[in-house]
Amino acid sequence: MKPEIVLGPAEPPHDCPICPRLVAYREENKAKEPTWFNGAAPSFGDPDARLLIVGLAPGRMGANRTGRPFTGDYAGVLLYETLIKFGFARGRYEARPDDSLELIDCMITNAVRCAPPANKPLPAEEAACRPFLTARMAALPRLKAIVTLGDVSRKNVLKALGAKASSVPSGHGVEADVGPYRLFNSYHCSQYNQNTRVLTPDMFEDVFQAAKAYIDA
Repeated sequence: MKPEIVLGPAEPPHDCPICPRLVAYREENKAKEPTWFNGAAPSFGDPDARLLIVGLAPGRMGANRTGRPFTGDYAGVLLYETLIKFGFARGRYEARPDDSLELIDCMITNAVRCAPPANKPLPAEEAACRPFLTARMAALPRLKAIVTLGDVSRKNVLKALGAKASSVPSGHGVEADVGPYRLFNSYHCSQYNQNTRVLTPDMFEDVFQAAKAYIDA
């Protein structure tokens, strides 16, 4: 008989102490902007979600400021408008955590929960935060599909599920079954990717249309 795997918490504490560089950056931001959230950004959404969206990490002006994933920065506009269009959200996104936005059958989290300098976490920081991602997925009893936003997200989701990072190829629109879940890869909805047309709204919507069709089948 295999030993039972005991998972830790799905959400780190606000002042998570694990990664020294991220703690130092958090304290730097707190000194400059004491009214900001300045902590490990919690997941946001429906605890019975069948769809999980996994981003890279909180942006300094996004979730690090507001405390809600993809809220307050450029990437959140396309993401939340798309979720509303496909019935995964209702209300109105107003780039603040006390708006009327509510997620339906969907949750959003990040591979790394604390904002990294230059939006680039180190591999050791990704590994340190990965147990929270593993536990987050396991804590969703109805989870069927995972949308990964960007290559770092894809690799971390695969590793969190006990698979090799190379087991599913990179590329926008790639789909694959990993364990009990279907993964849907998307380019990240960052301002850079949108401005350079690496990712268009139609491309982004195609991923969520496929994910919705899968979980509703």
